[in-house]
Amino acid sequence: MTRHFLDVDDLSPDELSAVLALASVPATAAVPVLAGRGAALVFEKPSARTRSSTEMAVVTLGGHPVYIQGTEVGIDRRETAEDVARTLACYHAVVCARVLDHDVLTRMAAALDGAGAGGHPGAVPVVNLLSDRAHPCQAVADLLTMRQRFGDLSGRTLAYVGDANNVWCSLALAAAMAGMRSRVASPDGYGPGPAALARIARLGGEVEVTTDPIAAVTGADVVYTDVWTSMGQEDEAAERRRAFRGYTVDEPLVAVAAADAMVLHCLPAHRGEEISAAVLEGPHSAVWRQAANRELAVRGVLAWLLGAGAGAGADSGDGAA
Repeated sequence: MTRHFLDVDDLSPDELSAVLALASVPATAAVPVLAGRGAALVFEKPSARTRSSTEMAVVTLGGHPVYIQGTEVGIDRRETAEDVARTLACYHAVVCARVLDHDVLTRMAAALDGAGAGGHPGAVPVVNLLSDRAHPCQAVADLLTMRQRFGDLSGRTLAYVGDANNVWCSLALAAAMAGMRSRVASPDGYGPGPAALARIARLGGEVEVTTDPIAAVTGADVVYTDVWTSMGQEDEAAERRRAFRGYTVDEPLVAVAAADAMVLHCLPAHRGEEISAAVLEGPHSAVWRQAANRELAVRGVLAWLLGAGAGAGADSGDGAA
Protein backbone atom coordinates (compact mmCIF):
# COMPACT_ATOMS: atom_id res chain seq x y z
CA MET A 1 0.00 0.00 0.00
CA THR A 2 1.33 3.44 -0.95
CA ARG A 3 2.01 5.68 2.05
CA HIS A 4 1.45 9.44 1.99
CA PHE A 5 2.85 12.13 4.29
CA LEU A 6 0.19 14.76 4.89
CA ASP A 7 0.99 15.34 8.56
CA VAL A 8 3.43 14.00 11.11
CA ASP A 9 0.95 11.62 12.71
CA ASP A 10 0.59 9.75 9.42
CA LEU A 11 3.67 7.99 10.83
CA SER A 12 4.03 5.99 14.01
CA PRO A 13 6.67 7.14 16.52
CA ASP A 14 8.98 4.34 15.33
CA GLU A 15 8.46 5.34 11.70
CA LEU A 16 9.22 8.96 12.55
CA SER A 17 12.45 7.82 14.21
CA ALA A 18 13.32 5.91 11.03
CA VAL A 19 12.72 9.07 8.96
CA LEU A 20 15.03 11.01 11.28
CA ALA A 21 17.66 8.30 10.94
CA LEU A 22 17.50 8.52 7.15
CA ALA A 23 17.67 12.33 7.38
CA SER A 24 20.91 11.96 9.34
CA VAL A 25 22.64 9.79 6.74
CA PRO A 26 25.44 11.75 4.98
CA ALA A 27 24.56 12.83 1.45
CA THR A 28 27.31 10.65 0.05
CA ALA A 29 25.71 7.57 1.65
CA ALA A 30 22.08 8.35 0.75
CA VAL A 31 20.30 5.56 -1.13
CA PRO A 32 19.40 6.94 -4.62
CA VAL A 33 15.75 5.92 -4.41
CA LEU A 34 14.84 8.48 -7.09
CA ALA A 35 17.56 7.52 -9.58
CA GLY A 36 16.28 8.19 -13.08
CA ARG A 37 12.87 9.32 -11.80
CA GLY A 38 11.07 12.62 -11.46
CA ALA A 39 9.52 14.41 -8.48
CA ALA A 40 6.64 16.81 -9.08
CA LEU A 41 6.82 19.90 -6.84
CA VAL A 42 3.52 21.80 -7.02
CA PHE A 43 3.57 25.26 -5.42
CA GLU A 44 0.30 27.16 -5.05
CA LYS A 45 2.16 29.36 -2.54
CA PRO A 46 5.73 30.60 -3.10
CA SER A 47 8.61 29.69 -0.80
CA ALA A 48 12.37 30.09 -0.54
CA ARG A 49 13.31 27.32 1.92
CA THR A 50 10.72 24.77 0.83
CA ARG A 51 11.57 24.94 -2.85
CA SER A 52 15.34 24.95 -2.40
CA SER A 53 15.36 22.22 0.25
CA THR A 54 13.01 19.94 -1.66
CA GLU A 55 14.76 20.33 -5.00
CA MET A 56 18.15 19.60 -3.47
CA ALA A 57 16.80 16.62 -1.51
CA VAL A 58 15.45 15.14 -4.75
CA VAL A 59 18.79 15.69 -6.50
CA THR A 60 20.70 14.05 -3.63
CA LEU A 61 18.43 11.01 -3.97
CA GLY A 62 19.25 10.82 -7.68
CA GLY A 63 16.01 12.28 -9.01
CA HIS A 64 14.92 15.15 -11.23
CA PRO A 65 12.77 17.82 -9.51
CA VAL A 66 10.13 19.54 -11.64
CA TYR A 67 8.90 22.83 -10.14
CA ILE A 68 5.27 23.53 -11.07
CA GLN A 69 3.58 26.83 -10.20
CA GLY A 70 -0.04 26.78 -9.18
CA THR A 71 -1.02 28.76 -12.27
CA GLU A 72 0.42 26.04 -14.50
CA VAL A 73 -2.03 23.42 -13.25
CA GLY A 74 -4.87 25.60 -11.96
CA ILE A 75 -6.08 23.14 -9.33
CA ASP A 76 -9.91 23.05 -9.33
CA ARG A 77 -10.00 25.76 -11.98
CA ARG A 78 -8.41 24.25 -15.06
CA GLU A 79 -8.48 20.72 -13.71
CA THR A 80 -9.60 18.96 -10.53
CA ALA A 81 -7.11 18.18 -7.79
CA GLU A 82 -7.75 14.50 -8.45
CA ASP A 83 -6.90 14.75 -12.16
CA VAL A 84 -3.82 16.87 -11.47
CA ALA A 85 -2.55 14.16 -9.14
CA ARG A 86 -3.34 11.35 -11.59
CA THR A 87 -1.61 13.21 -14.42
CA LEU A 88 1.54 13.98 -12.42
CA ALA A 89 1.72 10.37 -11.23
CA CYS A 90 2.08 9.31 -14.87
CA TYR A 91 5.50 10.98 -14.96
CA HIS A 92 6.78 11.18 -11.40
CA ALA A 93 7.66 8.87 -8.53
CA VAL A 94 6.29 11.30 -5.93
CA VAL A 95 3.96 14.31 -5.87
CA CYS A 96 4.95 17.03 -3.39
CA ALA A 97 2.59 19.98 -3.00
CA ARG A 98 2.46 23.29 -1.12
CA VAL A 99 -1.21 24.22 -1.16
CA LEU A 100 -3.71 26.73 0.12
CA ASP A 101 -6.29 24.17 1.26
CA HIS A 102 -5.33 20.95 3.04
CA ASP A 103 -8.33 19.19 1.54
CA VAL A 104 -6.59 19.39 -1.85
CA LEU A 105 -3.88 17.09 -0.51
CA THR A 106 -6.33 14.59 0.94
CA ARG A 107 -8.18 14.49 -2.38
CA MET A 108 -4.94 13.98 -4.31
CA ALA A 109 -3.94 11.12 -2.03
CA ALA A 110 -7.37 9.50 -2.24
CA ALA A 111 -7.37 9.77 -6.04
CA LEU A 112 -4.00 8.07 -6.28
CA ASP A 113 -5.02 5.36 -3.82
CA GLY A 114 -7.80 4.55 -6.28
CA ALA A 115 -5.62 4.84 -9.39
CA GLY A 116 -4.95 1.93 -11.70
CA ALA A 117 -8.08 1.83 -13.85
CA GLY A 118 -8.09 2.95 -17.46
CA GLY A 119 -4.45 2.12 -17.94
CA HIS A 120 -3.25 4.49 -15.19
CA PRO A 121 0.14 3.36 -13.84
CA GLY A 122 -1.06 3.51 -10.22
CA ALA A 123 -0.37 5.33 -6.97
CA VAL A 124 2.66 7.32 -5.89
CA PRO A 125 3.19 9.05 -2.52
CA VAL A 126 1.81 12.54 -1.88
CA VAL A 127 3.91 14.77 0.41
CA ASN A 128 2.64 17.90 2.13
CA LEU A 129 5.10 20.76 1.69
CA LEU A 130 2.72 23.08 3.59
CA SER A 131 -1.02 23.54 3.90
CA ASP A 132 -3.31 25.68 6.00
CA ARG A 133 -3.50 22.84 8.57
CA ALA A 134 -0.02 21.36 8.67
CA HIS A 135 3.68 21.77 7.92
CA PRO A 136 5.05 18.28 8.60
CA CYS A 137 8.40 18.51 6.79
CA GLN A 138 9.19 21.57 8.90
CA ALA A 139 8.36 19.57 12.04
CA VAL A 140 10.75 16.80 10.98
CA ALA A 141 13.50 19.41 10.51
CA ASP A 142 12.67 20.86 13.93
CA LEU A 143 12.98 17.48 15.67
CA LEU A 144 16.21 16.79 13.82
CA THR A 145 17.63 20.12 15.01
CA MET A 146 16.64 19.43 18.61
CA ARG A 147 18.08 15.91 18.53
CA GLN A 148 21.37 17.19 17.15
CA ARG A 149 21.67 19.34 20.27
CA PHE A 150 20.06 17.20 22.98
CA GLY A 151 20.04 13.61 21.69
CA ASP A 152 17.05 11.82 23.22
CA LEU A 153 14.21 14.34 23.54
CA SER A 154 12.08 12.35 25.97
CA GLY A 155 11.21 14.53 28.96
CA ARG A 156 12.45 17.75 27.36
CA THR A 157 10.16 20.78 27.34
CA LEU A 158 9.19 22.71 24.22
CA ALA A 159 7.70 26.21 24.62
CA TYR A 160 5.95 27.78 21.65
CA VAL A 161 5.15 31.50 21.80
CA GLY A 162 2.74 32.97 19.28
CA ASP A 163 -0.07 31.95 16.96
CA ALA A 164 -1.02 28.27 17.39
CA ASN A 165 -1.09 27.82 13.63
CA ASN A 166 -0.29 25.01 11.18
CA VAL A 167 3.40 25.09 12.11
CA TRP A 168 2.58 24.75 15.80
CA CYS A 169 0.17 21.86 15.19
CA SER A 170 2.65 19.68 13.29
CA LEU A 171 5.42 20.63 15.73
CA ALA A 172 3.32 19.72 18.77
CA LEU A 173 2.36 16.37 17.23
CA ALA A 174 6.02 15.61 16.49
CA ALA A 175 7.03 16.66 20.02
CA ALA A 176 4.43 14.32 21.51
CA MET A 177 5.74 11.46 19.37
CA ALA A 178 9.25 12.19 20.66
CA GLY A 179 8.11 12.14 24.30
CA MET A 180 8.45 15.89 24.86
CA ARG A 181 6.27 18.10 27.03
CA SER A 182 4.73 21.08 25.24
CA ARG A 183 3.64 24.51 26.37
CA VAL A 184 2.01 27.10 24.13
CA ALA A 185 1.46 30.77 24.95
CA SER A 186 -0.96 32.69 22.71
CA PRO A 187 -3.28 35.67 23.11
CA ASP A 188 -6.96 34.94 23.60
CA GLY A 189 -8.44 33.78 20.33
CA TYR A 190 -5.12 32.60 18.88
CA GLY A 191 -4.51 29.49 20.96
CA PRO A 192 -4.90 25.85 19.95
CA GLY A 193 -8.31 24.44 19.17
CA PRO A 194 -9.82 21.38 20.84
CA ALA A 195 -9.40 19.16 17.77
CA ALA A 196 -5.64 19.74 17.67
CA LEU A 197 -5.30 19.17 21.42
CA ALA A 198 -7.27 15.94 21.09
CA ARG A 199 -4.92 14.67 18.36
CA ILE A 200 -1.92 15.40 20.56
CA ALA A 201 -3.55 13.70 23.55
CA ARG A 202 -4.18 10.56 21.49
CA LEU A 203 -0.42 10.37 21.00
CA GLY A 204 0.11 10.64 24.74
CA GLY A 205 1.25 14.24 24.53
CA GLU A 206 0.99 16.81 27.29
CA VAL A 207 0.20 20.42 26.30
CA GLU A 208 0.03 23.29 28.77
CA VAL A 209 -1.98 26.14 27.24
CA THR A 210 -1.50 29.65 28.62
CA THR A 211 -1.69 33.30 27.65
CA ASP A 212 1.51 34.07 29.61
CA PRO A 213 4.77 33.79 27.62
CA ILE A 214 6.87 33.82 30.80
CA ALA A 215 4.94 30.88 32.25
CA ALA A 216 5.42 28.96 29.01
CA VAL A 217 9.13 29.64 28.61
CA THR A 218 10.32 29.28 32.22
CA GLY A 219 12.77 26.38 32.35
CA ALA A 220 12.04 25.29 28.76
CA ASP A 221 14.70 23.49 26.74
CA VAL A 222 13.43 24.79 23.40
CA VAL A 223 11.79 28.15 22.69
CA TYR A 224 9.99 28.33 19.34
CA THR A 225 8.16 31.12 17.56
CA ASP A 226 6.71 31.93 14.15
CA VAL A 227 5.45 35.01 12.34
CA TRP A 228 2.38 36.69 13.78
CA THR A 229 0.86 37.17 10.34
CA SER A 230 1.13 34.24 7.93
CA MET A 231 0.89 34.37 4.15
CA GLY A 232 -2.69 35.11 3.18
CA GLN A 233 -3.44 36.95 6.44
CA GLU A 234 -2.01 40.30 5.38
CA ASP A 235 -5.34 42.10 5.91
CA GLU A 236 -5.13 41.11 9.60
CA ALA A 237 -1.57 42.37 10.13
CA ALA A 238 -2.38 45.50 12.15
CA GLU A 239 -4.89 43.67 14.33
CA ARG A 240 -2.46 40.84 14.94
CA ARG A 241 0.37 43.19 15.90
CA ARG A 242 -1.91 44.64 18.57
CA ALA A 243 -3.04 41.22 19.78
CA PHE A 244 0.50 39.84 20.02
CA ARG A 245 2.06 42.83 21.76
CA GLY A 246 4.10 41.36 24.62
CA TYR A 247 4.70 38.03 22.84
CA THR A 248 8.10 38.89 21.35
CA VAL A 249 10.78 36.30 22.02
CA ASP A 250 13.45 38.68 23.28
CA GLU A 251 16.43 38.47 25.60
CA PRO A 252 14.47 38.92 28.88
CA LEU A 253 12.08 36.13 27.86
CA VAL A 254 14.85 33.73 26.81
CA ALA A 255 16.61 34.46 30.11
CA VAL A 256 13.91 32.53 32.02
CA ALA A 257 14.38 29.41 29.85
CA ALA A 258 16.91 26.69 30.66
CA ALA A 259 20.50 27.87 30.64
CA ASP A 260 21.28 25.75 27.54
CA ALA A 261 17.95 26.43 25.81
CA MET A 262 17.85 26.66 22.04
CA VAL A 263 15.68 29.11 20.10
CA LEU A 264 13.99 28.03 16.87
CA HIS A 265 12.04 29.92 14.21
CA CYS A 266 10.80 28.38 10.95
CA LEU A 267 11.39 31.66 9.03
CA PRO A 268 10.86 34.14 7.49
CA ALA A 269 11.46 36.25 10.60
CA HIS A 270 10.28 39.77 11.37
CA ARG A 271 12.84 41.20 13.75
CA GLY A 272 11.21 43.33 16.40
CA GLU A 273 7.85 41.56 16.09
CA GLU A 274 7.77 37.84 17.03
CA ILE A 275 11.52 37.73 17.75
CA SER A 276 14.20 40.28 18.53
CA ALA A 277 17.28 40.64 16.35
CA ALA A 278 19.47 39.99 19.39
CA VAL A 279 17.86 36.60 20.02
CA LEU A 280 17.67 35.58 16.36
CA GLU A 281 21.39 36.21 15.93
CA GLY A 282 22.36 35.33 19.49
CA PRO A 283 24.02 32.35 21.19
CA HIS A 284 20.79 30.45 21.87
CA SER A 285 19.63 30.57 18.26
CA ALA A 286 19.81 27.45 16.09
CA VAL A 287 17.66 29.00 13.36
CA TRP A 288 20.13 28.67 10.50
CA ARG A 289 20.97 25.06 11.34
CA GLN A 290 17.21 24.50 11.49
CA ALA A 291 16.84 26.02 8.02
CA ALA A 292 19.65 23.84 6.64
CA ASN A 293 17.97 20.80 8.16
CA ARG A 294 14.92 21.36 5.97
CA GLU A 295 16.79 19.66 3.13
CA LEU A 296 17.80 16.72 5.32
CA ALA A 297 14.23 16.37 6.60
CA VAL A 298 12.72 16.18 3.12
CA ARG A 299 15.43 13.74 2.07
CA GLY A 300 14.54 11.51 5.02
CA VAL A 301 10.82 11.66 4.26
CA LEU A 302 11.28 10.86 0.58
CA ALA A 303 13.79 8.10 1.25
CA TRP A 304 11.45 6.45 3.75
CA LEU A 305 8.36 6.73 1.53
CA LEU A 306 10.22 5.34 -1.47
CA GLY A 307 11.64 2.31 0.26
CA ALA A 308 15.00 3.17 1.81
CA GLY A 309 13.51 2.75 5.28
CA ALA A 310 13.98 -1.01 5.35
CA GLY A 311 16.57 -1.68 8.02
CA ALA A 312 16.94 2.00 8.94
CA GLY A 313 17.78 2.38 12.60
CA ALA A 314 15.74 4.43 15.03
CA ASP A 315 18.66 6.57 16.16
CA SER A 316 19.13 10.02 14.71
CA GLY A 317 22.54 11.55 14.34
CA ASP A 318 24.06 12.91 17.50
CA GLY A 319 26.47 15.77 17.77
CA ALA A 320 26.54 19.24 19.17
CA ALA A 321 24.72 22.04 17.46
